[in-house]
This record gives sequence, C-alpha cells and structure tokens, in this order.
Amino acid sequence: MAALIGRDLLSLADFSPIEVQELLQLATQLKSQLLKLQCNKVLGLLFSKASTRTRVSFTVAMYQLGGQVIDLNPNVTQVSRGEPLQDTARVLDRYLDVLAIRTFAQQDLETFAHYANIPVINALTDAEHPCQVLADLLTIQEGFGTLAGLTLTYVGDGNNVANSLMLGCALVGMNVRIATPSGYEPDSKIVEQARAIANNKTEVLVTDDPELAAKDSNVLYTDVWASMGQEAEADNRMPIFQPYQISEHLLSLAEPEAIVLHCLPAHRGEEITEAVIEGSQSRVWEQAENRLHAQKALLASLLGAQ
Repeated sequence: MAALIGRDLLSLADFSPIEVQELLQLATQLKSQLLKLQCNKVLGLLFSKASTRTRVSFTVAMYQLGGQVIDLNPNVTQVSRGEPLQDTARVLDRYLDVLAIRTFAQQDLETFAHYANIPVINALTDAEHPCQVLADLLTIQEGFGTLAGLTLTYVGDGNNVANSLMLGCALVGMNVRIATPSGYEPDSKIVEQARAIANNKTEVLVTDDPELAAKDSNVLYTDVWASMGQEAEADNRMPIFQPYQISEHLLSLAEPEAIVLHCLPAHRGEEITEAVIEGSQSRVWEQAENRLHAQKALLASLLGAQ
C-alpha cells in the first residue's frame, strides 16, 4: 500500500479500484490478526458533529496500531472562536501525523487538505461518508466472498451515505440502486461521477420505486430519514419516507440470501423494522465492528505502518 502513503481521503473517488480492493484485503488481514502493524504516530480528531462509531473506532484503531489520539473538540479549541480554517490547518499540520475531520461542508474539509501536508481523512461531511462505505464493502465481501456482480439497493434519503455507496459500488464492480422520494435524490454530480467510474460495466440506478430497486438485490441498506442538521425536518419527512422502510415485505423481494445493512444509529419502526434489524439476515453489528478494521487499514496505509 506504499502508493497511499501521505494521501488524503476526501472522497472514495480519490482511490482507484485496485487501491480500494487492497485496502479491503489489508482490513481482512488485520481483522484476522494474521498481520500486525505498528505505527507510532498521532491522530487528531476534529469533529464538529456528534459521533459514536466513527470516534470510537478511529480511536481504538490508532491505539491498536501503537499510536496516540488527540480529541480536538471544536468547542474547546480556537475553531469555535472563529480562527480561520487555513490557520488551524497549518498549525495542526506541525503537530499531528494525520487528521480525521467530521464536519458539515465538504469545502471545509477540502480547505484543511489544501493547507495541511499531513493526510486528511473525511470522517463524514454532508456530501460523503467514505469510511463508512469501506466498512460496508468489507462486510459485504465477508458475507458473499466477493463483490463484483452483486447488487446493493439503498432506500431512503439520498444523503452522504448514498453518495459514497454509489462511488464505492462502482469502484468494486457492484450494481447500485438508490430509491428515494422525489426531491430527495442523491447529488446529481456524484451520480454522474459514479456512472463514469462504472463505465457501463455495472448499473447505477436512481429511482423513486423502492420495490423495483429491491427486487433480486443481494444487499438492502438504509439510513435515518433525517440526518444530523436536519432534525427540524424529521416530522415532515416521516410520511414522505414511510414507503421507503426496510420491512419484511421489502426484504422478501430481494434474493433469499440477501443481507441487510444500516450505518446506525437506527430509528426502529421508521426506516427499518425491529424484526428486520434483529433478524437473521441483518449484518448491522458486523458492519459496525468493521468500521474499526477498515479504518485501521486506512490509517496504516496512509501512515506507512510497518
């Protein structure tokens, strides 16, 4: 993975298909403990949004690599008092070895990456959630033994997870179907970017028909109907999104051996039923665990762990 040393991960499209496959292979080796790597480096976490899995998995991953973590809560740094992003980036660049940022605007992430020489990782923006999708792909690969030729259907809001799923599936040769209510589609530029990566070899479909999208799929995936920052819209969204729930009926339309994923936190009875998330086809908890292994592989690759 020498080609990834010092690189940023702002979008999954920053990586090539081969690089994504090699990251997944490394994550598998690290998870099995067949390979152990050490990296005495310092990771900074600059999170402007709430986090459970991302914060804890990045922290544990870095500790397991032998490194250290500094939690740069914006509320206790000068960021909260209006220090320019480019100034903060140039200062942190001189203290840290790698920086993971969880924020709202993708442009803020790109500003940090422009002014900092250390690797900058997108730990979630309103546009993308690439680290989540690396863990998703690892989970699917574990379930089926392969990725190429499988079909993933995402139902719900066309949010950052949907955007990164389109890119990730296109990179590994999977078909991807995104079913959203009209007016809640994923970013049209990312749709076209994913289709360009797929290059007519796989399908990138956006539809408002969840049943059509779910038919014969290998993976059903959903997320909350109102993401962070959209809480005020939650009540208004509820009736609009109700037909996009992963229910026993929707799951019955997929392949018999289909698996169900949810990036969490889940609102049971809204975007997914209790029976499905707790059912035998759910891989939600393995998916959550794989955040640790995928991000450990990412950190080890960007930092050149030995």
